[in-house]
Amino acid sequence: QVQQNVERLFTRFVEEGKATVRLREPAVDLCLSKANVINLKTFLSAVRLAHQGNDTGVLPLSPLVPAKNSDVEKPKTKMIITSRRDYPLTKSFPYSLEHLQTSYCKLARIDTRVLCLKKLRKLDLSHNHIKQLPATLGDLVCLQELDLHDNHLEAFSGALCSSGLQKSLQFLDLSQNQIQALPIEFCQLRGLVQLRLDDNALLRLPCRIGQLSHLRFLSAARNKLPFLPSDFRKLCLENLDLFGNPFEQPNPLVPNIQLKIPLTLLECAARATVNHRIPYGCHLLPSHLCKDLEVAKTCRCGSACLSSFIQITVTMNLHHVAHTVVLVDNMGGTEAPILCYFCSLDCYSQFLDRHLQSNG
Repeated sequence: QVQQNVERLFTRFVEEGKATVRLREPAVDLCLSKANVINLKTFLSAVRLAHQGNDTGVLPLSPLVPAKNSDVEKPKTKMIITSRRDYPLTKSFPYSLEHLQTSYCKLARIDTRVLCLKKLRKLDLSHNHIKQLPATLGDLVCLQELDLHDNHLEAFSGALCSSGLQKSLQFLDLSQNQIQALPIEFCQLRGLVQLRLDDNALLRLPCRIGQLSHLRFLSAARNKLPFLPSDFRKLCLENLDLFGNPFEQPNPLVPNIQLKIPLTLLECAARATVNHRIPYGCHLLPSHLCKDLEVAKTCRCGSACLSSFIQITVTMNLHHVAHTVVLVDNMGGTEAPILCYFCSLDCYSQFLDRHLQSNG
């Protein structure tokens, strides 16, 4: 119903084929665009007359003609921009986008307009100058692929790892940046299938990397890794590339002894909490204790240890965790040093006896 039901007509851009009719009941805006200017003006005149109660039989309406498929613009789902010159500075990105690539645009930060594209599944920001990632990037809850290679990143924040990306993100490319370490929370991204970390300055991999149970492709070539975390044994990969890292020569006979004898009350309580799987949280314990418990080390005997342990490095053949392994060095090696922990002198002595026997 139009009579006495039009609250306002917006005709400022009528010469561009655009207009809006605001109704009172229901309270909606009818937005018109890409219309023929003459037909649009005629239509608006008819709306005014109908609103005033004129006889509809004498209204100047042209016959309705169904729109052709070619006249109806389909929602845009993909946009690829590969130069600064083509980057939109005044226009918004279509909200229907599912795939957006803005490479070689010299971006120093992620455009806030991009962070409003809630349907994005693939975001490629490679070959830019981005130094920091906003926490609101985690609001893109449909994001499955994120490509950030060849930027100036120095970190990947823990806030992003605790965001909606936990469930959605499957592909992450952080190669060719300046990252030295990844946060403890990184292993909360448990949907990851493919992870690229090549050509950074990584000094270590996340200590709980074994929690990435869906990970199948891992590449961390040409970093500064001296060894692998003990949790690395839990991975089940299809392809692994660790070429070009300065891995140390493992020496089980030179342990790093951090034992505290007798054990402190805190160490005893922490070991009991982990070993017996006692529930805990920040509502029960100080947050720093919760973080320590989450990264508790596991002895070869299966028991937990927190700050009292013996640490050594041993050799692991990477084929134990990956079907296809890129050679670690130019000598054809597929072995790398991995951390190993012991909760007591007794556990370390038993390991040492077996090691010496197996090496004659």
